[in-house]
Amino acid sequence: MKQRKATHQKSVYSYNKWKKRKIFVMLSLLSLLGFCLVLTHNSTTTNTTTSRILTLASLRSHFIVQKPKIAFLFIARNRLPLDMLWDAFFKGQESRFSIFVHSRPGFLFNKANTRSEYFFNRQVNDSIQVDWGEASMIEAERILLRHALVDPLNERFVFLSDSFADTKEGRYNPKMAPLVPVYNWRKGSQWVVLTRKHAEVVVNDTTVFPMFQQHCKRRSLPEFWRDHPIPADTSIEHNCIPDEHYVQTLLAREGLEGEITRRSLTHSSWDLSSSKDPERRGWHPVTYKFSDATPTLIQSIKDTDNIYYETEYRREWCSSKGKPSRCFLFARKFTRPAAFRLLNMSVLGALRKATNKS
Repeated sequence: MKQRKATHQKSVYSYNKWKKRKIFVMLSLLSLLGFCLVLTHNSTTTNTTTSRILTLASLRSHFIVQKPKIAFLFIARNRLPLDMLWDAFFKGQESRFSIFVHSRPGFLFNKANTRSEYFFNRQVNDSIQVDWGEASMIEAERILLRHALVDPLNERFVFLSDSFADTKEGRYNPKMAPLVPVYNWRKGSQWVVLTRKHAEVVVNDTTVFPMFQQHCKRRSLPEFWRDHPIPADTSIEHNCIPDEHYVQTLLAREGLEGEITRRSLTHSSWDLSSSKDPERRGWHPVTYKFSDATPTLIQSIKDTDNIYYETEYRREWCSSKGKPSRCFLFARKFTRPAAFRLLNMSVLGALRKATNKS
């Protein structure tokens, strides 16, 4: 009897001991589970906080107003003769512009051929051979626009060049009709400024450009006869200069003329009648030499508010948004000595004065 009681007590003791261990294990598991839940909560909170920070940063960057830029589109044979002048023009305004250069295929801007780092590696990689007075000039413009439109911040597109010739009269070819009717035929400067909307119209054009390729060609000029056969009868040729008609005619055909401001961009001196210098007469505008590059010349160009078109016997008063305005933003053609003189009188001169004062 005593032995049965002892066995029973031992059994109860073992049960109680096992029960306590079970409770301890359960409490431990609950504690561990609670700890894990805390870690998970903290981790979730951290992740949520990080996510919120990233989201806010993303929203902040999304709503930050980024300033629009001007795309400067250069058409050059090889190097840019007045790169040092452009370098002074661009300096300090890096966030406000982008540069694209169309040069001959294979030409690479580097320290060996340009003094300005703004032109390093800025040439497009799909350039073509460009001939003056041919539709290849238009295609070069379209290539530049395609590259510049990739950047959504580019809102204005400015065409620039080193130097090219010009001619007049008898340019419309009736073979362009009816796709390019004569009442849509327009003439203007190659050096234009386009809005993004108009640039996209030029790039997407598949109608007018082919017509220009086929029927808008320059007359065979004496100065080019060394490179081309002398024509049997030059009088029947249509002296069409594509780059002076294409953009204006295209926009007129698309019904966008009301959005265009009649204003020249680049000054060129074509009044050669009184010039005694044989080099200053012919198909090219006057070239400003070292002796021409004076503050008086620059001021006279800045003050120009009207242009007289000699062949059309009309005068055009320059305007911007319906108000009188100066006509020109740029000027051509200047020799390198002339450019250096102007640079010395303006930018370098100002730097020297600042240095002397300090």
